[in-house]
Amino acid sequence: MHVVVPFAADRPKTRLADTLDTDERREFADAMLRDVLAALDAVPRPLDVTVLSTGPVDAVDAAVEIDERALTPAVNDRLDTAPTAVVMADLALATSDALADLLGAEADLAIAAGLGGGTNALLARDPAFHVDYHGTSYCDHLAIAREAGLSIREVDSRLLAVDIDEPADLPELLLHGDGAARDWLEDAGFELSVGGGRVEVVRE
Repeated sequence: MHVVVPFAADRPKTRLADTLDTDERREFADAMLRDVLAALDAVPRPLDVTVLSTGPVDAVDAAVEIDERALTPAVNDRLDTAPTAVVMADLALATSDALADLLGAEADLAIAAGLGGGTNALLARDPAFHVDYHGTSYCDHLAIAREAGLSIREVDSRLLAVDIDEPADLPELLLHGDGAARDWLEDAGFELSVGGGRVEVVRE
């Protein structure tokens, strides 16, 4: 099974710009990518993993293909061979068990939503499916599959739902993470802050 891991090497994690500087965002994004690749490596089935990157990537234990195009056309050009999965590189809570559940689905499309309506991971077993990552892509992908008459399995997974995009996502990583990205945050001086409302992170 082919697994594509899209990675924005040129402009990583721009929505964290108020929290991390450019070099820090690159290091943090690299750490999350390593976590995702480690989780995929531990899935108990043969996987052919490719990092689909917009630019060069530091040493990772996977093949790297450079594609500077936007996410949608870059991924669609790699869905012509089924089955193909797409797993985002910022799923720092992803585990091998959660990914194995998705990758073992027998439906034409297995799909895991992000908390904000995006698509964090999918498995397409029919080349009639294509992606469109603009807007609320989860709803769009369900509509695309239904229009093509494809069977669908919606994978309900908290571990796959959390993608680390904004400062408000960082507490989830400190609370539930167990890998390079969590270690990076702690080494950079981040810790949980429990006030009167939602748990946040602060930096020493």
